[in-house]
Amino acid sequence: PGIWWSLLLVLIWATPPVTSSWWYMGAVGSSRVMCDNVPGLVSRQRQLCRRHPEAMLSIGRGVAAWTAECQHQFRRHRWDCNALERGQRLLGRVLLRSSRESAFVHAISSAGVVFAITRACSQGELKSCSCDPKKKGSAKDSKGHFDWGGCSDNIDYGIKFARAFVDAKERKGKDARALMNLHNNRAGRKAVKRFLKQECKCHGVSGSCTLRTCWLAMADFRKTGDYLWKKYNGAIQVVMNQDGTGFTVANKKFKKPTKNDLVYFESSPDYCIRDRDVGSLGTAGRVCNQTSRGMDSCEVMCCGRGYDTSRVSRMTKCECKFHWCCAVRCQDCLEVVDIHTCKAPKSAGWISRT
Repeated sequence: PGIWWSLLLVLIWATPPVTSSWWYMGAVGSSRVMCDNVPGLVSRQRQLCRRHPEAMLSIGRGVAAWTAECQHQFRRHRWDCNALERGQRLLGRVLLRSSRESAFVHAISSAGVVFAITRACSQGELKSCSCDPKKKGSAKDSKGHFDWGGCSDNIDYGIKFARAFVDAKERKGKDARALMNLHNNRAGRKAVKRFLKQECKCHGVSGSCTLRTCWLAMADFRKTGDYLWKKYNGAIQVVMNQDGTGFTVANKKFKKPTKNDLVYFESSPDYCIRDRDVGSLGTAGRVCNQTSRGMDSCEVMCCGRGYDTSRVSRMTKCECKFHWCCAVRCQDCLEVVDIHTCKAPKSAGWISRT
C-alpha cells in the first residue's frame, strides 16, 4: 500500500531512546537486520537505512509529526486522515489513488522527513551532518551588518536526505502516478524551506544592537501544514502530456501548475460511506457542527443522512480572574452541551469491490 506503512514500522522500531541498551548492542549490525526486514523498502532505501541507522529514528519522529499535522488539517472534513488510529490500513488505499488527498499526503509526509532530519542535524543527533556549514563569517541585511553564529538549521541536508530516501521508490517507476508523487514530494520539501527565518541576538551596551549574531531556523511545522493545506484546496487537476514526460492542465481554463502547487489526476470520492477500495471510513458517528455552514456542518459531514443529538455534562474553567502578579485563577463549572453525531447509512457495513 505504499512506503509510509514501512515507515510506520520504522517508527515502532525507533521507539527505544538513544540511551537504551539497544544502541550499545551493536547498532550497526542491528540496523542491517532491521533494515533488511522492513517490508516495502527499495534497495536504495535499505542502503540509506543501513548507512544512517540514527536517521531512521528521526524519520520515525517525522512520521509522527506529519500524521498529526494531516489529522489536524482534515479534522473538519469527511476524510479526516485518522485511518491510522482506528486499526484499519486505509491510508495505503488513499495513496493508491491519484486524488487530492493523496497529493497532500505525499507533500506533508515529504515535508515531515525534511523537518525531522534537519532538526536532528541541529541537535547533533546525526553523524552525517551538523549545523549549516555555509553560514559562517559576516553578512548584511536590511538592518545592517551581522555575524553568522549559533546553529543555523541545515535545511539543504534535510532536503537532500529526504529527496534520496522518499523519492527512491518513485524513481523506480516511469508512470504517471510516479511523476505525480515526485512532483508533490518536491512541493512538500520546498514548503519547509519557504518558512526558514532569520533569528538574531543583539550584543552591546544595555542590549543595543551595535553587534548582531544571526542564524537561520525553521518555523513551527504548523506553518508548513497550513501552507500545504492552502495548496490542497487549490490543487490542480492534470493529465500527462503526449510524450509522457510531464503534465498539462486537465482544464485549459486553469493555469499551469508551478513547482509549489499540488497536482492530482482523479477526482476524490465523497468519503460518505465505508469503502475499503478508496480508503474511506465513512462519516457515521462523526461529530458535526449544527451551526456551521462549512465542511464540518451536519448537513455536509453527514451527507444528508441526518444526525443524532446527545446531551452531555463536562467540567470547564469559568469565571477566570487575573490576580496581580501574575496568575489567572478560575473556577470549575459544570457545563451541559449537545453533541451531534452523524447517523449511519441503512447498510453500514464495508463496501469492497475487490
